[in-house]
Amino acid sequence: MDLRLSDQDRAFKAEVRAFIAAELPADIREKVRLDRTLARDDFMRWQQILARRGWFTGAWPRAQGGLDWSALHTLIFNRVAGEMHCPELQVFGPAMVGPVIYTFGTEAQKAQHLPAIRDSSVWWCQGYSEPGAGSDLAALKTQALDRGDHFLVNGQKIWTSYAHFADWMFCLVRTSTEGPKQAGISFLLIDMKTPGVQVQPIRMMDGRHYLNAVFFDDVRVPRENLIGEVDRGWTYAKFLLAHERVENANLRFITQELARLREVAAEGGSGGRRLIDDPAFARELAQVEAQFKALEIGLLRLLSDAQAGQAAAPGTSSFIKIRGTEIAQRITELRVMASGPDAQRFQPDWLFGDGETPLLGPAHALGPVASYQFCRAMTIYGGSTEVQKNIMAKHVLGL
Repeated sequence: MDLRLSDQDRAFKAEVRAFIAAELPADIREKVRLDRTLARDDFMRWQQILARRGWFTGAWPRAQGGLDWSALHTLIFNRVAGEMHCPELQVFGPAMVGPVIYTFGTEAQKAQHLPAIRDSSVWWCQGYSEPGAGSDLAALKTQALDRGDHFLVNGQKIWTSYAHFADWMFCLVRTSTEGPKQAGISFLLIDMKTPGVQVQPIRMMDGRHYLNAVFFDDVRVPRENLIGEVDRGWTYAKFLLAHERVENANLRFITQELARLREVAAEGGSGGRRLIDDPAFARELAQVEAQFKALEIGLLRLLSDAQAGQAAAPGTSSFIKIRGTEIAQRITELRVMASGPDAQRFQPDWLFGDGETPLLGPAHALGPVASYQFCRAMTIYGGSTEVQKNIMAKHVLGL
């Protein structure tokens, strides 16, 4: 990162690096370094270590128990964490529903949920997409009937990341069919242990289980779990989606993948030649690194504007989303290329567990294809690339 850092920023970067070196459990670091599947406990252990220092919600305002990190400090933390093989943080709590709750929630909701988000004792998931409502999220049909002291929820959500790990879901539901479709949506907090909630796994083509379908069959949600006002959920959803676009820049993921790619490219291959010494490959690597630096600057501008209370320039978050996903996909392609024929091996016991059979070939070549396959979804989830380009065309070009 070639940003000009102040003495304070450099001290913070050194502090983050020293803390991670001392506190990140070695078994988790090794799993991340080698692209191995992480269990719920792996994520929670690391997040709770960060929480004890206040860093899981470091970007929150001090009034909400955060550290009021600057945009640059948020970027520095994510970059260093990526370089040092930290797990991806599960941001549904701290970066998504947390800000919604402390901005629009009641005092009772804040008291119930914010401490559990800060200390990472509760895992949240996001109930947005449905079979007929993905990029057109306002077309959602999951129904919540107002029964006075509770809502009765029926319907389905899909592509719900880590719902099988989650304790709570923040969910968009339809409470009215009158007027524009955006006008009849409400924002509910749903306890995943509530009778009638069923989680069904969706296996990805990389063989791993991240995603789920979630079904609601006469699920009773207490009225006190409603955020804000009935039928005003679209307002809160737009507030949250701005945060999701930033997370979809994939800053930490790209940093990790670049570190892995450089490591492999610097190793001696057949005949002792290093891939990094090949001019064609070095050119590809330099190109994607330059694109990443441009993405960082765009992301820093977006974060700085948000922190200053300024509205982001039209289309900025869409640009961040598009470039972040495209860069991530390109790096995973280069990792597969760098691993050569060894990347075609498939040893699921090593990829998903501890490995009982002998490992064939270099350890670094086991994960690139799985990462490549997972990244095919990046240009779809969180708002597809096609939809993001339409947003940019409308708001930037006036088309």
